[in-house]
Order: sequence, then C-alpha cells, then structure tokens
Amino acid sequence: MTDPELTYVGPLPKLPNSRPSGAERWRRLPWAFIIVVVLPTVLAAVYFLLIASPRYVSEARFIVRSPNSASTPSAFGVALQGVGISAGQTDSFAVHEYMTSQDGVRDLERRFDFSKIFGPAGADVFSKFPRPGESRTVEGKEKALERFVTVGYDSTTGISTLRVEAFRPKDAQAVNLALLDGGERLVNRLNQRSARNAVLDATRARDEAERRLASDQQALLAFRNRERLVDPVRAATESSQLVGSLLASVAEIRAEREQIASQAPDSPQLPALDARIGGLQRQIEAERNRSAGDSSSLAPKIGIYEELSMRRDLTAEELAKASTVLLAAEQDARRQQLYLERIVSPSLPEQPLEPRRWLAILAVFGTAILAFGIGWLVWAGVREHRQD
Repeated sequence: MTDPELTYVGPLPKLPNSRPSGAERWRRLPWAFIIVVVLPTVLAAVYFLLIASPRYVSEARFIVRSPNSASTPSAFGVALQGVGISAGQTDSFAVHEYMTSQDGVRDLERRFDFSKIFGPAGADVFSKFPRPGESRTVEGKEKALERFVTVGYDSTTGISTLRVEAFRPKDAQAVNLALLDGGERLVNRLNQRSARNAVLDATRARDEAERRLASDQQALLAFRNRERLVDPVRAATESSQLVGSLLASVAEIRAEREQIASQAPDSPQLPALDARIGGLQRQIEAERNRSAGDSSSLAPKIGIYEELSMRRDLTAEELAKASTVLLAAEQDARRQQLYLERIVSPSLPEQPLEPRRWLAILAVFGTAILAFGIGWLVWAGVREHRQD
C-alpha cells in the first residue's frame, strides 16, 4: 500500500518568526506618531535643508565704564547692587536696550534701507523682513530687529557682545558698526545730561553770588564818590592820630609856659605861648568835631561804610564757596563720565553661521518625540483608568 498524500494548492503560510517587510512596518506605526513626529521633522528638514536662506553673523565686543569705577554709587545704584546689579551693569543695559529699541531702528533707517538690509530679494519668506504676520510699521521693524540683533552681557568680565545677522556679510558688519555708533551717541547724551544736572545748581549759585558782589561793589563805589572818601575808617584813624599829636604839643607848650611863668611872670613870651595853646586847642576841637558830632562827621559815614564793606566781604566769601562747589561738581561730573570702548571691532564674516540646519532639525525631532511620549503616557493612563 502506498501512504496517503495531501496536496495543498495555494500560497505558503508565513512563518511566525518571519520579519515583516518595510511597508508592513510603516503600516504598524500609529498615525499619531506620523503626525506628531514624522511630519514636523520632514517639514523642518525640507525647510532648513532646501529653503532657509543662509545668514551671516558679525560680532563685536564692547564695554561701558567710567574713569573712576570705584567711585561711590548713588542711592539707586546701591539698591541695585543689593539685588546683584552693579552700576556698570545698568549703564551697559541702557545701551543694550537702545540697540533693539525704536530709537535704534530710526538711527538705522537714517543710514540704510531697513527693508533691503533685512529683506533682500531671494531671501526665504520665513527669515526676511517682513515675514508673514509682520508689518512695516516702526513696531514691526522693532520686533524684526530683535530677531536679527542679539546683545549679551558677561557679568564676570563686564564685556557686552553685539551679534548682528544679515543676508550679506557687509550688511551685517555695517549694521553692527551703526549700532555701536548709536550706542556711543547715547552714552555721550547721558554724560551731557548728568553733567548738566550736576553742575546746573552750582553754576546758578555762582552766578547769583557774582551778581550780588557786583551790586555791592557798585554801592560802595557810589558811597565813596558821594562822600569823597576812599576809606572813612582810615580817615578817622588819621584824625585820631592828629588829635593825639596836637594834645602832646599842647602839653609841651603848657609845660614851657609854666616854667617861664614861674621864673618871669611878666615875660613877653607868655602871650605868644597862650596864643599857640589856644590855636592848638581850636584845631583839636575841629578834628574831634570832624570825627564825631553831627551828621556831617565821620562817625555815621564809618557806620555806612562798614556795613557796605561787610556786605561786600560776605558776598565775596559766598562767591568763593560757590566757585569751589562748582569746581568740585565739574570734577565729579568728569569722574562719572561714561565711555563705550570697543574691545573687538565688528567682524566681516566669510561664511554663514545661521541657520544651524542639522541642529534645528534635531531640535524639532527631539521636541516632537517628547511631545509624542507625553501624549502617549497620558493616553495610556486614560485607557487604564477606563478599563478599571
């Protein structure tokens, strides 16, 4: 006998351990993975590898400082230092804010065509200005400038880095130079304002003291011309000295007369001596009346003169003090002057550094994978909760 034989006509069944083909693997992928991970990565690769325009980067480094960096800060500066912000940092941050502000945009537009610099023909629509959703207003240009200009600060060295992106190397360097020039002009304006505010009060006080001194000098000159006396005090002193010498002469003559009268009472010299004594006494009385007595004497004139002289001297002292304060304010303003010093001049790039294509693609892929993983975990938790 022959053994029975089973004949099967049809396709061979697949072995359980056989590997699936590529198409089968693709069909096994969930649609969520394709939409969340694969599609964004493919779109990012197409954009960054085929569409994105290269951008050139020009860098410059600068520092904002004052000649006397160790000077005592203001109360506001002390408050900022209390939270970790020094006065030098605030000065640098003022320049940083200018470089990405509307003032920076206006200064650039005075020198360049903003649209041609950051939106040249041939640049991709998502990189150039204006990109979809941006306007050509000053506000739109300010937002665009923030995309192309980056300013960093190193707190350990105090050095700021200005980084400018453009679609042509010379454009990037030119914009970098223009922003540095604008930063220097801003620092100069801050210096002028600080010096003006610090010196203004001292200058006003000095000018007022000068006006008062000139007025007091004029009053003293008018008194001298009116009274025809340069110095009444000196005139009174000289008159007192004359009276003293006259009294001494009278005393000598009287002593001589007494001596003659005791020896020869009928001497003819006695009337002559009496006449001399009377003349000297009349002169003494006249000098005393000239020094003090009525309103025409020197006494009231001395009072007026001393008052005018004291007023002039006090005003001169005030002028000297005001001049000293003004000099100190000017020196302090010079010590607090700010300077923007360029450590590294804006570079002329030779090759484009942006966009970093593969890094951007990997960033999109990693973000998509992370989002998919979080979503899958949330969905798995919901399914497990429903089964329970």
